[in-house]
Amino acid sequence: MGGWHRLSNLVGQRVDHAATWGGALRVRSLPSSPPLLPIVVVGTDASGVDGLPAALQDQLMAADLVALPQRLLARQAQWFERRELHPELLSSDQPAVLLERLEAARQAGLSIVVLASGDPLWFGIGRLLLEHFGAGALRIQPAPCSLQLAFARIGRPWQDAQWISLHGRESEPLAARLQQRPAALVVLTDPHRGGAGAVRCMLQAAGLEAAYGFWLCERLGHPDERVQQLAPQQPLPADLDPLHLVVLIAAAPPAPSLADLPLFGIADGLWLQHSDRPGLMTKREVRIQLLAELRLPPIGVLWDIGAGVGSVGIEALRLRPGLTLWALEQRGGGAALIRRNAERFGVAASLAAGGALEGRAPEALAQLPDPDRVLIGGGGSTRAAIAAAACGRLRPGGVIVIPLATLEALAELRPLLERAGLELSVTQIQAWRGAPLADGTRLAPLNPVLVLSAQKPAAA
Repeated sequence: MGGWHRLSNLVGQRVDHAATWGGALRVRSLPSSPPLLPIVVVGTDASGVDGLPAALQDQLMAADLVALPQRLLARQAQWFERRELHPELLSSDQPAVLLERLEAARQAGLSIVVLASGDPLWFGIGRLLLEHFGAGALRIQPAPCSLQLAFARIGRPWQDAQWISLHGRESEPLAARLQQRPAALVVLTDPHRGGAGAVRCMLQAAGLEAAYGFWLCERLGHPDERVQQLAPQQPLPADLDPLHLVVLIAAAPPAPSLADLPLFGIADGLWLQHSDRPGLMTKREVRIQLLAELRLPPIGVLWDIGAGVGSVGIEALRLRPGLTLWALEQRGGGAALIRRNAERFGVAASLAAGGALEGRAPEALAQLPDPDRVLIGGGGSTRAAIAAAACGRLRPGGVIVIPLATLEALAELRPLLERAGLELSVTQIQAWRGAPLADGTRLAPLNPVLVLSAQKPAAA
């Protein structure tokens, strides 16, 4: 009996109990069920079904059931009526409620088409359908998504673009992404959480308004679409459509008015950057603390090792024009960029002749005069050798300041400076920037920085 029970449960087979050969059961195959039809998922642009290729329109006209968003229902119902077609129209703005009916219709062998806007796999119903039915049950035909349309309207390639969605999310990930200074960033806004206004607030908080072109794209693909670039102080449109996104395009900031600059703590977005490594600079909050830790004298020699774009050294010259700055950067083109920033912020005349150099430390330090102040902002695996060289050259009463990202780096360098006879202090800098949160403001953290400061005793 046990063997009969197992065979009788084989799918698509029947056990014939009346016929046996030599004690063996005879198994007869049942007719197999016809294969289930795939669900055709079609993305449409603003022209709706009328803009679809003829082959897709034919599939739509042959459909037994058409599922579509509520906003498309009235227009597409008229399309079927003009052709005297009467498929079942299943409409809802909550895609999850469609799944049960779509499953039943597919099992019944019906021909199904699901209409969507743009690319169904770009924040559309495609993800939900894939999770429920699997890729093998779907045939997806996308239209251009909003990201593609936005860059087409702006007239810019988008292969280097990044994107981030704020739909139902907090804005903290946007703050972190802006710190990376992407060349192009598409922000899918949530009008219920501030929309384009929230993006602009984040730019302001990061000090990057001057570093990005702000493109506002409304109702992309629709006859009444609107695409415009807004200046930093230009207000958002009073009739801003909820269906909008923001595109941020990195741009060289305009030359600042020297009279309008603060004494120190210049906004991050005003500095010229390396185009292939934007954001590789000391953030404003950390820069301010480093300037304090350096205890800048009225005159003397300042080494800025791993100077990046020159931000700390240039701000030091603005505070102490009598200093002589030697900014060393190993990156190709670094010296030219530092000189451009020095001119931009009015200290080109104070920059020593040849004071912006390209080379690797500690080897390149041999050509510099002995320092009164040293900032070691780079170095990586050679940082200990750089610190040792600086200790040996530091003038009496001089100060070395080293910003660090890890505890391991602090553990490596602190004993080295102690053995050199310097007096040490350690500070942690943790700063937050305001970010929109519903109708209020939350604090988005910057990366914490450890600052190791050391002073050489004055000569007896």
